[in-house]
Amino acid sequence: MRRILLSLLVLAFTLPAITQAKHPFTFEDMMKLKRVGDPQVSPDGKWVIFSVVDVDLESNTKTPHIWIVPLDAHVGTAAPGRPAEQSSASSSPAERILIPDQDGDRPRWAPDGKRFAFLSTKEGGSQVWIAQFDAASGTVTATKRVTSIATEAGGELWSPDGWNILFTSDVYPECDSSPVPEQRCNAQRVKQTEESKVKAQIFTHLLYRHWNAYKEGKRTHIFVAGVDWEALSKPSPSTGGMSGTLPVERDLTPGDYDAPVFSLGGQDDYAFSPDGQEICYASNHDKNPAASTNNDLWIVPVTGGIAKNITADNPASDSSPLYSPDGRYIAYRAQQRPGYESDRFRLMLYDRKTGEKKNLTEGLDFWVGTLAWWKADSASHGYILFTAENKGEQQIHAVLPEHLDPRTVVDGFNDDIAVSGDGKWLLFTRMSIGAPIELYKRSLLEDAKEQQLTHLNDSVLSQIAMSPLESFWFSGANGDKVQGFLVKPPNFDASKKYPVKFLIHGGPQGAWGDDWSYRWNPELFAANGYVVIMINFHGSTGYGQKFIDAINGDWGGAPFEDLMKGLDYAEKTYPFIDKARECALGASYGGYMANWILGHTDRFKCIVSHDGMFNAESAWGTTEELWFNNWEFRGTPYDNRAGYQKWSPHQYAKNFKTPTLVIHGQRDYRLDVSEGVQLFTTLQMEGVPSKMLYFPDEGHWVQKPQNARLWYKTVNDWVDQWTK
Repeated sequence: MRRILLSLLVLAFTLPAITQAKHPFTFEDMMKLKRVGDPQVSPDGKWVIFSVVDVDLESNTKTPHIWIVPLDAHVGTAAPGRPAEQSSASSSPAERILIPDQDGDRPRWAPDGKRFAFLSTKEGGSQVWIAQFDAASGTVTATKRVTSIATEAGGELWSPDGWNILFTSDVYPECDSSPVPEQRCNAQRVKQTEESKVKAQIFTHLLYRHWNAYKEGKRTHIFVAGVDWEALSKPSPSTGGMSGTLPVERDLTPGDYDAPVFSLGGQDDYAFSPDGQEICYASNHDKNPAASTNNDLWIVPVTGGIAKNITADNPASDSSPLYSPDGRYIAYRAQQRPGYESDRFRLMLYDRKTGEKKNLTEGLDFWVGTLAWWKADSASHGYILFTAENKGEQQIHAVLPEHLDPRTVVDGFNDDIAVSGDGKWLLFTRMSIGAPIELYKRSLLEDAKEQQLTHLNDSVLSQIAMSPLESFWFSGANGDKVQGFLVKPPNFDASKKYPVKFLIHGGPQGAWGDDWSYRWNPELFAANGYVVIMINFHGSTGYGQKFIDAINGDWGGAPFEDLMKGLDYAEKTYPFIDKARECALGASYGGYMANWILGHTDRFKCIVSHDGMFNAESAWGTTEELWFNNWEFRGTPYDNRAGYQKWSPHQYAKNFKTPTLVIHGQRDYRLDVSEGVQLFTTLQMEGVPSKMLYFPDEGHWVQKPQNARLWYKTVNDWVDQWTK
């Protein structure tokens, strides 16, 4: 009996250890992770709603839903950029799905907190819906679609006075002056296009396609719809649900312009004034927007009328407008050099009474990111909170317009900031190299530590073995200090030698840091027994504008030197690196640099080049955002052919020897698929071992779940083939 009892005790204590054993990160693990959106705090400060995207690998879909969490939920704490440990908060999560039977994205509160708007495709294309909300129980009692626009709706905002909802839609600009009502005209055009046997298009100006889609003659416009909640919420005799009449949408930005301008994400380029009577938005009215970054800020009454340009004096980009709580100011981001998309983003303040503009961050040599106003008391117009990248982190800063002295509020890699209506809490998203986005909160009235508010991914992450990000510095080009990062494989053994995956970031004005990525995930690259090394070469963000500018006209110069010196430093510093088994991998500019490396060194066993520039001259003629190439290569190929030829990888094809995997998407209009085809053709003609992975349904990024699975498998198999 004693032996049996002893055995049971041993079993009881060993079982948890067995069940808690962690395994290396897999692609399937990554697809199980929930993708958390930006936080939206209810007007009464009790609730936070947000979207969460779930990936279904087998059905090859990504579906967003609306979730909710109480702001005063019992939360765990975590060091900056690190997930909280498993706790009672994560084992009994406070967050929950709010509308389980309907997809939902981008929730936005009504001013009274009794409703919120969101986007849904439940009845076809994307439209704006309203959910009736019970604040006492934190539940949705009914939902109602409020737009029915043939060209679909996105980017909705609720007006501060509660009377209107703003949204964006891609429409045919000629319908602005159509003899039939605009919405009917657009609906007819959509139907004609869908039913036509002829799919040809006629272009009369540039930027007819952008990133991954042809514009098909459409422009993005801002619409506003009046919302009569009493009419909408009239009960249906048959169902008891809401059945009111849909509102009539009005186009506030007619014309052959995009208003707002195209954006890959981040903060909205439009906003309501606090009284709900005016909107401010970004739009580029230059004759050739394909070669111009001159986005201006415009204001127009919600009732409609002639828009006024309030930043016409700046020939560079102005964007991300946000009114102060008292309506006196508009904060926004601005650049100073026209045609340069990687000029420093400054925080500007526009005085609506005087028209005066003030630079609030001239002394801060970092890019300003997302913004939020914080009205701490009645004695001032409010603080402006903003994010800014700094040496592998993205910190949150605060500045009082009257003092011009920004200070750091939160460290770590943060984004999507919001402030509770009572001014007590700062809400933000945070990620790290070891954990995707979760919601965090921090008191704005006390000097307290930030707290993790949601724990949607704790259960998955608790089963995965990952290594922390390690930073190192070395002397790079021009003797400048350059930062690099290293990730070790799980179950690391310092006595062993490991092969290397040498990752090269895109941009080129981008950076590696303590952040999460689903497309190029360092932890996933390290998981099958590799050391991952990443270098923030000259041109990378987070190290001051001079460091960024160093890459202009020098694409294969200082950056290449930094990369080679950084790898040299790692090889000498870390004895566990096997320098005879290294592979270089990059996408976008990283793909360009992979191609450049191909012609300039034989130190790597293999190369992976994804969507990279191969022929600088042909890339200029097939891209859409011409301002980029014009700036980076100091003019056009017919004005400065020598500059294009000097830094074009195809000029060094006779040196190609390293086995290379080429990857490209048909719908990549930043770097046309012909760049990948030219590279693969050249490799084959030169007899270099090579393979091409072609995606007919992807753009610059591989986004469909099953395509992503094939991408990771093909890349990892290629590296294994040549380094193991």
